[in-house]
Amino acid sequence: MSSSIAIDVRDLVKVYPGGVRGVDGLSFRVVAGEIYGLVGPNGSGKTTTLRIIATLLKPSGGSVRVFGLDVVSDAIKVRELIAYLPEEAGAYRDLTGIDFVRFFLGARFRGSRLEEAVEEAVKIADLGSDIKRPVRGYSKGMKRLLALSVVLASRPKLLIFDEPTSGLDVERSLRVRNLVRDYARRYGVTVLLSSHNMLEVEYLCDRVGIIYRGKLVVEGVPEELKARYSARNLEEVFVRAVGG
Repeated sequence: MSSSIAIDVRDLVKVYPGGVRGVDGLSFRVVAGEIYGLVGPNGSGKTTTLRIIATLLKPSGGSVRVFGLDVVSDAIKVRELIAYLPEEAGAYRDLTGIDFVRFFLGARFRGSRLEEAVEEAVKIADLGSDIKRPVRGYSKGMKRLLALSVVLASRPKLLIFDEPTSGLDVERSLRVRNLVRDYARRYGVTVLLSSHNMLEVEYLCDRVGIIYRGKLVVEGVPEELKARYSARNLEEVFVRAVGG
């Protein structure tokens, strides 16, 4: 497989107990260095797909490779290359914000590089003096920024986001989008994200894959998809693509 392919998902299937298919024959590729968005309604298989790529779930069928590494047989090596931020990212309540940052970045860096990463994360989080307070007193938005700062400062080859701006107000959401796009461009990081916010997807993503009931319905550059379906936005593209 070409080294220019960051994610290669082929005929992916995930069957849950009771025979429920979370993903049903999904295939798509993400080129190294691009920002790719998975779009679809609740229950379409977005989060399941992200968790499989992040090595947190095992597929029932098909294959997934990250930079040529199989997410099942090479899971440990894959984890060294990625950072994953789920929609509901927890935080250790009794740690201060700065201790949280240092604890998680300490799993990836040592010495002066660790101190640089901690400083970078603190700057990204932009929580002021609150960074020294226990996380248990943080709002949902503050916890989100704290977790995001660790993910970005870890400088992985692949960033995986599930609803990256969940819990953030408009101003902070815009700042996060700019940060994600800037990091992808500046450091050549590949980004895979899912989001219910279609404006967010249009703003951030080079390409979009629309999935429905575990299958890829349509894929392409947002502007091209809107032109193809004579749609004003991606919401209209989705409705027309699934025949709604």
